[in-house]
Amino acid sequence: MRENRACRRSHVPVTEGTCWVKATATRPKIMVTGDGRGVVGHAGARLLADLADTTGLSSAFSDALAGLRQRQGGHCPGRIAVDVAVMLADGGEAIADLAVLRDQSALFGPVASDPTAWRLLSQLDEPMLAQLRAARARAREVAWAQHAEVRGDLPQVCVAGRQVDGLVLDIDASIVICHSEKESATRTWKKTFGYHPLLCFLDNTGEALAGLLREGRAGSNTTADHVTVLDQALAQIPDACRHGTPILLRADSAGSSHGFLAHIRALREQHVDIRFSVGAAITEPVREAIRAATDWVPAIDTSGELREHAEVCEITGLIDAAGWPAGTRFLVRRERPHPGAQLSLFDTVEGWRHQVVATDTPAGNGGIQHLEARHRAHARVEDRIRTGKDTGFGRFPSRHFAINQAWLQLALTGIDLIAWTQTLLLDGDLTRAEPKKLRYRLLHVAARITRTARRTRLAIATDWPWTEALTSAFSRLAALPRPAS
Repeated sequence: MRENRACRRSHVPVTEGTCWVKATATRPKIMVTGDGRGVVGHAGARLLADLADTTGLSSAFSDALAGLRQRQGGHCPGRIAVDVAVMLADGGEAIADLAVLRDQSALFGPVASDPTAWRLLSQLDEPMLAQLRAARARAREVAWAQHAEVRGDLPQVCVAGRQVDGLVLDIDASIVICHSEKESATRTWKKTFGYHPLLCFLDNTGEALAGLLREGRAGSNTTADHVTVLDQALAQIPDACRHGTPILLRADSAGSSHGFLAHIRALREQHVDIRFSVGAAITEPVREAIRAATDWVPAIDTSGELREHAEVCEITGLIDAAGWPAGTRFLVRRERPHPGAQLSLFDTVEGWRHQVVATDTPAGNGGIQHLEARHRAHARVEDRIRTGKDTGFGRFPSRHFAINQAWLQLALTGIDLIAWTQTLLLDGDLTRAEPKKLRYRLLHVAARITRTARRTRLAIATDWPWTEALTSAFSRLAALPRPAS
């Protein structure tokens, strides 16, 4: 073994023939001081706060919580709630993260202290939360009206190259693990410990319409909980859309209880044009129907391409539909299982993995390939929940269940603010970006704030790659039509 000069200096032995690359300094040398003036961080989060004002969310929250204001000179409870929602949308995880807003009063104005925010959350009982939900609905109506005026109709869901008319609601539950003792946090069906909230998202825009915090042992297919979440979600939709637009409700097999589907059918008698597409359990009669099925056709994926080794068939006439709403159709998909797929004994024997979909979409509104692919797009709700856990409801702050319920509602509000920002103010890839990308590119950007001629100016770095996107968003925000009152 030989050593060259570099190795003798660094005392690192090398073998003959070693290839050396000259080290280069990739970062400029810097000197750090703490005397900067007029510099603020998280400047893009001001966009969320201003959007809350422009859509009327701030005033609606203030009206809803006006009874909690103890003195005229104190913090407005509605403003505190909005600040918490903005903080969660900006990536905060705890009440202490309000300091990011509070310590930059030149940008965000006066922000309540942590104890004041805690006190507000502890006062939000169920009647107050109902008023907050009503306030969110009023702000949503304004946001949708603004979208109609400046950008036209809401985005439409597309599956397999075909547009799904109207609004698409996705209901799903998820486990939120708690690492300490919290009220109503219990052992879950996955043998973990925490909560089991049930949530509803609007697939058209990514808005979080409703959420119900539940104890960990709550059942996945509880009819009453699904009815509650669906009713709260429908209450968030403006009247003109709720009664004049087709609505599709998608859920996995947890949403296939006969009581829940009967409730959906009853809503149609109230002039709500809603239909369902839900997973269905594979019972022994269903297995017999699958064995008897013969009219299999190739399945397609959500992009419209043929899916290899996958087939679809309708088995509506082969099983007893007693207990299901009249007109329910049953579709079955089979595909060769991928490594690691969870298979039942029936799947193992047949050599296929099977999934059944129940829908009351009548014939003539798409072939069975499209209807099955339309249902599979329900999987997008898992991404909504995953990003939602990074926007507030992945970590609950209190030992008290009531405070955590309030936290969930403000987290849903923060998700709405992000969704409205994307649909109203942004273009291109940013309209589909996940919250983390928006935070890294827009919300967390630093800027210099100055005051001249009684005006406050926020200057973002010229060479920041997304400066134009952020400044354009602020310009669009200023141009949005305001509510009449």
